[in-house]
Amino acid sequence: MQLRYFGIIPKIPIPKKIMYISLMIDPKLLRGSLDTIILKLLSEQEEMYGYEITQKVKAITKGEVQLTEGALYPALHRLEGKGILTTEIRSIGNRMRKYYRLTETGKTEVDTQISAMADFINSINLILKPKIA
Repeated sequence: MQLRYFGIIPKIPIPKKIMYISLMIDPKLLRGSLDTIILKLLSEQEEMYGYEITQKVKAITKGEVQLTEGALYPALHRLEGKGILTTEIRSIGNRMRKYYRLTETGKTEVDTQISAMADFINSINLILKPKIA
């Protein structure tokens, strides 16, 4: 059985007790993380299409994080709605492909999002790995 929650497919099976706890994580946290991931990738590569983003995340994390379409596309549409991303639809062979790129507002948002995420991760690490004085 493959477990799915908040758009991420865990690589290893999660015991039911842990899965229950994991499901209690605030979905806003994932959405915020997903936005940061998307912005970071688009800041490094001028434009990408959805499937390309999922494959890049999978490659970078060596398969540890696999974004689902159900998580990725709503995030892309939300960022587009906020004016952070712009899109261009192109015909590639016999397929239509929607490319996403950062707007000027999006380019300034990247550093803000990355900094906020780094601060959050540092704070969580203080809780998970406290330094005993």
